Amino acid sequence: MNRLVTVVPFLVLVNFALQFKNTLAASTYNLPSTSLQDGPALLAGQAGQASNSTALNAFGISPVSIAGDGTYYVVLQAGQISFRAALDTGSADFWLTSTECTTSTCMSVPRYPLTYASPTFVSINNNETAFTVSYADGTSASGFVAREIVEVANVTVANQAFGVVTKSNITLVSEVSGILGLGFSRQSEISTKAANATPFFSTLAQQGILDYPIFGLSLTRNATGTFTLGAIDVSVVQNVSQVVWNEVVSFSPVGTQTNTSGYFYWAIRMSSFAVNGTQYTPQPTYPGPSDNSSIALLDVGTPGLYGPYQDVTRLYSSFPSSRLVDESGQWVIPCDSSATMSFSFGDGTTFVLEPTDYIIGPAEGNPDLCLSWPKAAPPSADGVDWLLGTPFLRTVYSIWSYGIDYQEPPMIGLYPRNNASAPVQPFSVVESSLSSESATVATTLPNFVLSTPTYTTPSYAFNTSVPAVYGETVQSELATSTYSPLIGTIAVNATALLQVTGAYTLLVTNPNGAVMTSTYHISQPSVTLGVPPGWSSAASRSVPGVGLAISMLIALAAGTWII
Repeated sequence: MNRLVTVVPFLVLVNFALQFKNTLAASTYNLPSTSLQDGPALLAGQAGQASNSTALNAFGISPVSIAGDGTYYVVLQAGQISFRAALDTGSADFWLTSTECTTSTCMSVPRYPLTYASPTFVSINNNETAFTVSYADGTSASGFVAREIVEVANVTVANQAFGVVTKSNITLVSEVSGILGLGFSRQSEISTKAANATPFFSTLAQQGILDYPIFGLSLTRNATGTFTLGAIDVSVVQNVSQVVWNEVVSFSPVGTQTNTSGYFYWAIRMSSFAVNGTQYTPQPTYPGPSDNSSIALLDVGTPGLYGPYQDVTRLYSSFPSSRLVDESGQWVIPCDSSATMSFSFGDGTTFVLEPTDYIIGPAEGNPDLCLSWPKAAPPSADGVDWLLGTPFLRTVYSIWSYGIDYQEPPMIGLYPRNNASAPVQPFSVVESSLSSESATVATTLPNFVLSTPTYTTPSYAFNTSVPAVYGETVQSELATSTYSPLIGTIAVNATALLQVTGAYTLLVTNPNGAVMTSTYHISQPSVTLGVPPGWSSAASRSVPGVGLAISMLIALAAGTWII
């Protein structure tokens, strides 16, 4: 887990989603020509459900892929040039490596070509407005701030401020060129460096561009995940009324940064955690500022689960023969453990993790013992005790609502994908999963029991002389007040959110007259990464995939394509 060496300690490399513009000709599937036109028209008619009369009613859906390091990315366009970028809800800034960065880590991925002189590139202060992100492990990226037209999931923002990286030792894999931060403006390094330099999602919300200021995430272990803007993916959410909404907590200001509380993280209150039904109440590190509540940050950029020692130690006490095996806070459990792990928030709804969700893999030197999530972490000065990354977020469909000035606080909606009442997975399922993923971890466990370490709790980072009140709605920095609230009201009207789908059905009639039904998922398009339109390059990188007609990508979940 990497942490920024700033007041935003949880900025972690993550995956970012790619927009696709490729269109597949209707004749390829022998679709009627009107079919490819009616899909968007039908969906646009749904836009009236979301009650923002002044917005452009933009929305989109994009496939999400998993990188080699376990993070998730999308393909986007910056100045009509395609890049893979990691999605990150633990940070707010968008940055890309550029051709001015010649370190080995930069040279290994597609880079933003400054020599191209993109017609939509806008210099800020003659490219001398510097920015830097630094990590506790010694890695960092730096460069300058500029503006460019950015398109993600078929949603476009002109003059979006972004970081042009000219020096970096951050290792990016799977040809991921940067990070798309989806956090709040107060996390942004870039916004402090230039005027009107709000982060990408903040821009969408504050300018009223989206049909509603939300995005949705479906994460999978294969290529069937989706990222939506302004809508939810109803190929995953079968019943919108079952989404559990959790209010995002506010924080006091940092130092003299502002004189009001505000939103820093996509963080919510954790009410309990449990193992096989044995329930524990979290013990917050800073009970005073958090109103005696434990705060959990949900971060798609973290491929793991982390909690404080006081909680993680009690959690593993419910696993027979579990033990701490290194100073990084790693525990092991018997690989044949058949327990469920669960977390509860807000109203107490339980979200369950099966063994295949939390078991990392068997230790190479001790194959009967498996490394497991969560790991324990030392106290963090920001008061965030739990960091729930992709092992948790894969078990839910998550909806992230930015909130509305004066009217609605930010909310996180969680739709469970695991059935809380289903039987526990048998060990054969876990064993098969670990085998298919070649999940053996190259590590040798100590042959003695480690004692739980103790840490000095640092001073709380926020200025508590300006208290943050749970349930408050910050008066600014959220979405434009021209939106009408749908989620933060007493009677949640989530069914009015725009609905799109990442899956579509084809009914195929074979020569014998039999009708076969097949379900397909949207996929990454065939694009060349890092190369401007009209350019050719021996170093160009093509991304395999099938580009789908945009009307098919945003077809309603109830829609069926017949050929």
